[in-house]
Amino acid sequence: MIRYLYASELTHYPDLAADMFRDRAVQFRDRLGWEVQVDALGWETDAYDAMDPLYVLAEDGAGGHAASMRFLPTTGPHMLADVFAGLAGGPVRSGRIWECTRFCLAPGTKTKAARTLLLAASELGLGMGLTHAVGVFDAAMIRVYRRLGWEPEVLGRENGIAVGLWTFAPATHDALARRCGVTHATARAWFEAAFGDLPRGHALPTRA
Repeated sequence: MIRYLYASELTHYPDLAADMFRDRAVQFRDRLGWEVQVDALGWETDAYDAMDPLYVLAEDGAGGHAASMRFLPTTGPHMLADVFAGLAGGPVRSGRIWECTRFCLAPGTKTKAARTLLLAASELGLGMGLTHAVGVFDAAMIRVYRRLGWEPEVLGRENGIAVGLWTFAPATHDALARRCGVTHATARAWFEAAFGDLPRGHALPTRA
């Protein structure tokens, strides 16, 4: 099951939200050794979680967190512009490019769940009329994205951190769907459950 949830909607799914933020702590602090903030509940959050971002979440069979990522429009505050603009040769700002960060997999998550999360991100981009997603990530993830079937164009890297640009394209979407074994109707149903029957490519107003 895929859910698209704004931060302001996470209160309706408290257990799923708690799982996600705790899994982020495990991945980014414990495994990757990033200097991130983890609170007394064991949640990893930052300033961008307070900006009502849109989360794409894949649930496991019990409704818990399997994988997730976070989106913000690049027309407002976002990590690349505020912290890592130099890696990309300058800030990226466009109404048709959103930033994707905090790609997180719960411990033990299978490849299919990770690939399904990318399919959901692709559905989001095509449904919103976006051309690209840009993201800051651990450079070691490049080979992971390649294996999953959607590798970004690397705009820059330094000290183990990379900036990448993903292109939203029907051909990529088709390939991800085939590799996931998920029908286009199912992927579209995830989108419509959150945003309604929006004609593909007609963007919704963003919240930032």
